[in-house]
Amino acid sequence: MDKMATRRDVLKQGLVAAGLGIAGVPAWVLPALAQGEVEVPFTDIPENTRWDIPPERRLLDIRTIDGVLTPSDKFATTQHYNHPQLDPAAFRLEVTGLVDRPQSLALDDLKKLGATDLVAAFECSGNRGPLHGLCGSGRWTGVPLARLLSAVGLKTPVREVVFYGADHGEEEVDFRTQKLMLDVRFGRSLPRDVALSAEPLLAWALNGDPLSRHQGSPLRLIVPGWYGVANVKWLTQIHAQEEPFMGKYQSRWYRTIRQTTLNGETTYMETAVTRMQLNSFVARVTKLGNRCTVRGVVLNDGTPIKQVEVRVDDGPWGTATLDSRTTDRFGWKLFSYVWNNPAPGPHTVVSRATDATGRVQPTSEDNAGKRTFLEENSQAPRKVVVS
Repeated sequence: MDKMATRRDVLKQGLVAAGLGIAGVPAWVLPALAQGEVEVPFTDIPENTRWDIPPERRLLDIRTIDGVLTPSDKFATTQHYNHPQLDPAAFRLEVTGLVDRPQSLALDDLKKLGATDLVAAFECSGNRGPLHGLCGSGRWTGVPLARLLSAVGLKTPVREVVFYGADHGEEEVDFRTQKLMLDVRFGRSLPRDVALSAEPLLAWALNGDPLSRHQGSPLRLIVPGWYGVANVKWLTQIHAQEEPFMGKYQSRWYRTIRQTTLNGETTYMETAVTRMQLNSFVARVTKLGNRCTVRGVVLNDGTPIKQVEVRVDDGPWGTATLDSRTTDRFGWKLFSYVWNNPAPGPHTVVSRATDATGRVQPTSEDNAGKRTFLEENSQAPRKVVVS
């Protein structure tokens, strides 16, 4: 297991990541170990875990979460094709299709439309326990997508707006008895009403710095409350169209298949991977004297959170404390729970979230009918050993 940060390192990282001073900052945002406080180790982290596999993949070590913003160089990353390297000075965003005023826009043209900041967290739809490392939360700077679409004017027939990245690769595409080898760009669409809503952002900065190559420089789409696949990186074209978008990753890869019963017969329902399912996980456990503190994170689609509960072993559920200062609608919701008088030895700790609509984070048994691994939001027990 990786050696955890020292008290001084954690404090320093928290200040840098959150951009905050000492006064008035909640303990969870700066979870520096108190005198005598120790980390309670997780024992369920696979020995072969690789947090960083350059350049394709990086996992966030959730034990190091020290605030509502993930440092840019720690933000999880994964992708489908290559990592294109685009020159920001030569960059152009093409706006095409069923629009009144097609455009070819430089980055400075977009910035002239007016910048805004948005704190938004997301996870890959393949994120799951025990690591939960394909996630992050950042402060994004960019222009609201709706502002650009208003400027170009969507024609009446438009039903979908498609976003294409510069990343591409050769794909074998099945068509009946044929197999076509095609070089395709990554693309993803949004329904017209979502594209015109107030939330989606065309972002050029993360946590105050220009996007890195891994984060989609120089421009990417951020769709708050949606899984990471919707947040198209290296964005180079926006295309408005009437017909449904049928790209491989949207129509064939990113879907959830659930077994269900209709009229007494077993059948299967397929749904698209879009808005994030209600999820929470335990990120860190520490011990001071005769009590442990369990800290964790809630991820969801922006619906207000009613409560978070924590259970140790087979005991009763206890109510966790939500950090009232993590109020960004689409950001991480942080929680903590005090576990008194823990017995030495192995234990299991798990959290569950409930949102304002009454929806409760499901158990693995509740999700047993889900036949694909995407959108895995089951309660995720963590194994720890108290010394």
